[in-house]
Amino acid sequence: MNTDIFDSIKLEEMDEVKLMNRTDTKYWFNIEHLPELLLAIKDSYFILKISGQTKLPYTTTYYDTSKNRMFAEHHNGKLNRYKVRRRVYVSSGISFLELKFKSNKGRTIKKRVAANFGQRTFTAEERVFINQLVPFNCNDLRLSLKNKFTRLTLVSKNFKERCTIDLNLQFQKSDKMVSLDDLVIVEIKSEGSLSGSPLARALRDKRIKKSGFSKYCVGRTLTDSELKRNAFKNKIRKIEKTIQSKNNLYIIN
Repeated sequence: MNTDIFDSIKLEEMDEVKLMNRTDTKYWFNIEHLPELLLAIKDSYFILKISGQTKLPYTTTYYDTSKNRMFAEHHNGKLNRYKVRRRVYVSSGISFLELKFKSNKGRTIKKRVAANFGQRTFTAEERVFINQLVPFNCNDLRLSLKNKFTRLTLVSKNFKERCTIDLNLQFQKSDKMVSLDDLVIVEIKSEGSLSGSPLARALRDKRIKKSGFSKYCVGRTLTDSELKRNAFKNKIRKIEKTIQSKNNLYIIN
């Protein structure tokens, strides 16, 4: 997979397209389609490059309540739902505590504060931040899932759109590790309609349809058999079919 076909952009040049209040549209497919897809959009996007690298490692730590309320609300289709996570941008040495809110209007609103690299427990300032913005008591939150993946980040040359392409996704809960080999997750983040998106058009041309994908919910479903997960069984089976591998995927019966 050659990413040198793109013009590059630096991290500090991306401030114009942070999109902290946005719509998110997701797609996922087998990695065999990715090289041709990148070739089709190379003239329309910049690619983020840090220290000469475009394939950048990320890690995420998610938190949930003792009764897994955030997972349950997503599973049950509740609107106006939240996620609490700590995201580490490994290549740049940056970490944030992030709160994500998915509104009943379909918009994603993200708020974050800088965090110490490698921090796991909440600082006093982080506790205030959480308690002000989410309807859960910070004292009831505990680590519920870890993931890691490799990300390509694209920015449209008109600075109206940011896209992420995630590869090599792994989930971990305690000593349970699950890898989704050969799966690609694309997310287009924009202020509104995708009608002018070159990437959305290229995906349509390849007959790849948009489909929701919550890393948190998929990861919890795959790593914790005690959770109620009926709503995600069909998605897990579709993922299995997409990557055409049963060796590294926990199958839900």
